[in-house]
Amino acid sequence: MVSYPCPVSRQPDLHIVDDPGEAVAGLLAEQAARGGSIVLTGGASVGEAYERAAELEPDWGKVTLWWGDERCVPPDDELSNFRLAQETLLDRLAVAPQSVHRMRGELDPAAAAGEYDAALEGVELQLLLLGLGSDGHMASLFPGSPQLEVEDRRATWGPPGLDPFVDRVTMTIPTIQSARRIVFLVAGDGKAEAVARAFGGEISRAVPASLARLAPISVEVFLDAPAASKLGS
Repeated sequence: MVSYPCPVSRQPDLHIVDDPGEAVAGLLAEQAARGGSIVLTGGASVGEAYERAAELEPDWGKVTLWWGDERCVPPDDELSNFRLAQETLLDRLAVAPQSVHRMRGELDPAAAAGEYDAALEGVELQLLLLGLGSDGHMASLFPGSPQLEVEDRRATWGPPGLDPFVDRVTMTIPTIQSARRIVFLVAGDGKAEAVARAFGGEISRAVPASLARLAPISVEVFLDAPAASKLGS
């Protein structure tokens, strides 16, 4: 097992708030007003944050949108991260983003990953939003997955680590670490153990989300009290 020491300067910036979704919605709206590139995520907690962000800033005309990962399903499938963003964010905007770069999950997984890898060449990611899985995964980078070993590509693909068991396309660890701002949104006591391991424990490939802390910036984590309940224990 590979573990890494965590420099003090790279300890995560923890924000324990009553409503982390509201806080993240504000960050998204502020970035949309400034412009640049935003990387979206999927997950149970993020849809409401997208709805609020659209209310706060309905003009996303200066923004290019990307996704950190996607399930290999068509864009109208209920499992699609793109569909979640379409329904909760994109359909609610007065001004659409300058460009929308979805991962084409309907393609062969290797082809979809290759297409995204090429599209990301030379792109600077201003704000990258992530969720945290109960097993410590981020994007579609699961404990023990071969995707964790990919360092020569910006996007890759592989099998899932949790249900639903469909192949995934995902940004790689180096791509995530290259973002100028990395933000996690985590809510609920079901994530408390993962939060403690990812943001309070050692940096390890056994907890893929902890690897974000090797970025040259402090990772920002917005979480509620139940999700933070095992930090420091």
